Amino acid sequence: MNDPFHHIQTATRLHLAEHGCGAYTFEDGPSLTTLSRSLRPDRVLELGTALGYTACCLAHGCSPAQVDTIDKDPLHLRLAARHLENAGLMDRVKLHLGSFDTVIDNLSPFYDMAFFDGFAPSPQTIERVRELLTPTGVLVCANLGLADLQSARKLTLDFNDPARWKSLPNIEAGQTLVLRKVTP
Repeated sequence: MNDPFHHIQTATRLHLAEHGCGAYTFEDGPSLTTLSRSLRPDRVLELGTALGYTACCLAHGCSPAQVDTIDKDPLHLRLAARHLENAGLMDRVKLHLGSFDTVIDNLSPFYDMAFFDGFAPSPQTIERVRELLTPTGVLVCANLGLADLQSARKLTLDFNDPARWKSLPNIEAGQTLVLRKVTP
């Protein structure tokens, strides 16, 4: 699949090399776009904006979708706003400055899709995201390999619980989980 936002991915890599910050880029934007297109979400929550690459992919994949994206770095959000504006997507993406847990505590449910692409997911953050999902919402979770051992164990137990999650085909060469929320 063609990646219309490859230039943002490249800009993110250059930014990381220059600043040494946490603005890593997601490696499989086309699969994220395809997933968004197939799920047709009305509302999407993204944790980890960086320079806006995946926010563009998510919004582009489903044209009516509204995306809320969170990042704690004001420079990243300014750069993301420029990329989103240039892509013609700024009217469908709302940028939130702050820590994930602080911002999500002030968001209103319900999201059809959530994408975690921050440094490492914590069980507490994932639980709060789960609460914000619709009864059959989808969680896309990257960077599980960056979680500390205790968090990784808790998340593995949670994600393997068939009463809570149903596994869908992973993306990013199997590195990013895709899970549908199960509601009893």
